[in-house]
Amino acid sequence: MIDWLIPPAYAAEAAGPGPGFDILILVGFALIFYFMLWRPQSKRAKEHKALVDGLAKGDEIVTSGGILGKISKVEEQFILVEVSEGMELRFQKASVAAALPKGTLKNS
Repeated sequence: MIDWLIPPAYAAEAAGPGPGFDILILVGFALIFYFMLWRPQSKRAKEHKALVDGLAKGDEIVTSGGILGKISKVEEQFILVEVSEGMELRFQKASVAAALPKGTLKNS
């Protein structure tokens, strides 16, 4: 019906690349996904797990909520953090965002 609009020479050139090209594109996307998303996230998760497993009494930390304090007691899933003289708060270990160098709280 519309064959008169497309000359036969152009129709012959319209054949796409071979079937191996599709697999190559899928492998490329998988590699991009792995190196840009999955691998860095896995690395961050390992570092955070090492941080949480290494928490000890006397460590100075900052929580994910931004609270600074010194660990006064470490339990299996929770820690007690002294945020000021006589004020202790209980946090889950996973809420620790970073460990601070010793003496950081005295300087602030």
